[in-house]
Amino acid sequence: MTNFNTNPSPRGNHARPAELIADSVPAFDIDRSVAASVAETVPGAQSKRSRTFLTGFAGAAMACMLALGINGAVINPATAEAANEPAPMSQAALTPQNGETLAEAVAAKCLPSVVFVETYADAGGQLQAMGTGSGVVMTQDGYLITNNHVVDGGQAFKVTIEGNTYDAELVGADPSSDVAVLKAKDANGLTPMEIGNSDDLTVGQWVMTLGAPFGLEQSVATGIVSATSRSQIMDASTSAQAGGSGEVTIYPNMIQTDAAINPGNSGGAMVDADGKLIGINTLITSYSGNYSGVGFAIPANYAVNLAQQIIAGETPTHAQLGVSLSTVNDQMAGSYNLPAESGAYVASVAQGSGAEAAGLAEGDIITALNGEKVEGASDLMLAVRGEKPGDTVTLTVNRNGQEQEIQVTLGDDAASQKAAAEAKKQLEQSMPEQGDGYGYGQDGGNGYGYGDPYGQDGRGLNLDDLFGQR
Repeated sequence: MTNFNTNPSPRGNHARPAELIADSVPAFDIDRSVAASVAETVPGAQSKRSRTFLTGFAGAAMACMLALGINGAVINPATAEAANEPAPMSQAALTPQNGETLAEAVAAKCLPSVVFVETYADAGGQLQAMGTGSGVVMTQDGYLITNNHVVDGGQAFKVTIEGNTYDAELVGADPSSDVAVLKAKDANGLTPMEIGNSDDLTVGQWVMTLGAPFGLEQSVATGIVSATSRSQIMDASTSAQAGGSGEVTIYPNMIQTDAAINPGNSGGAMVDADGKLIGINTLITSYSGNYSGVGFAIPANYAVNLAQQIIAGETPTHAQLGVSLSTVNDQMAGSYNLPAESGAYVASVAQGSGAEAAGLAEGDIITALNGEKVEGASDLMLAVRGEKPGDTVTLTVNRNGQEQEIQVTLGDDAASQKAAAEAKKQLEQSMPEQGDGYGYGQDGGNGYGYGDPYGQDGRGLNLDDLFGQR
């Protein structure tokens, strides 16, 4: 098995070296290779530069810390169920035996369930290595969860589990959540990782990250939960420009940790002291593109639910409010005589949506969801994506200067996702060179409605679009 990271470069051996846009602004490396890239070790591997330095761990980076409508990468520390069921949650606590340490006990339990992923592209009829990442065993017969950016663009995959290498196929992916499922062919008797409860985490609790940083298989690191509910968005235009999926990618309620996460760890496991999966390693914040003590994992409850839908052959769905939005700030409020200086302005309400049924109307300004302040459209997008279809949420709405609370039962984005996919496919067929520039509308399928082409490059409407330039 080829290790593409035997001689790491100073840049962390990324497929696409990126440049810092300013010495004073921390940045991230956005590259769609998968962690231990082969740009410097495999002849012919193409390297593209991006204007931002955004790092997504497996080497394929879904941007960390971006705000909608911003072209550059800006760090925001303040925000920063299927036929083959995964192992059930267990109440038994892990107890080290025979003098072993907690880390030794957890590693022994979890490493058999950790996957090394190699992704290949078709280069003129021959497979060319793109890079490597990590994954987690979900079922005995070989269903594996990883990040979408680990497999994005790949035509062939190999996975190594407990020293055995298998060909693998891509079962499906949810690019908007950066989750994907692989199936190891002809695998059986694998050890599924035990699933924990990522909704029940405490800041300061012990955690371990497992994966293949820089292609170094079966690596572990320990640390703590540094924070929870670190939500971020990567807009569609940034994703497309960076060579990613070209879709809005939403990371709600991520787990922040100081346990080492490096390129190649993407898709790997974050586990608790009982050796239970609580997160999928996904992003880091770094000046260098490598570990700097601030990493992020997608909560297991969220990621596993999406993976189970994929395994069942379903299109993963997300909670949807059913409105198109624009961000309100104090300048806009003054220009347009709005009754609130911050919030999410409702530009339109989709017919048949939960928002329509609840009585939301054009011109409403949503200022809070379940008591949590909403500063703008992206805040509401993240908050809604953190809920489940069918959940009922309480919105605080400013209507003509009067605040009221409105309860809304969230729908799902299955229909709008399908419409967006069909529209994007048609656009790519008619204009292949511009296919990645399709704009999804600011609801992003998590509250705003995929397929509503408001604005360009997925940035959505702004208030000048609604009221005319002033």
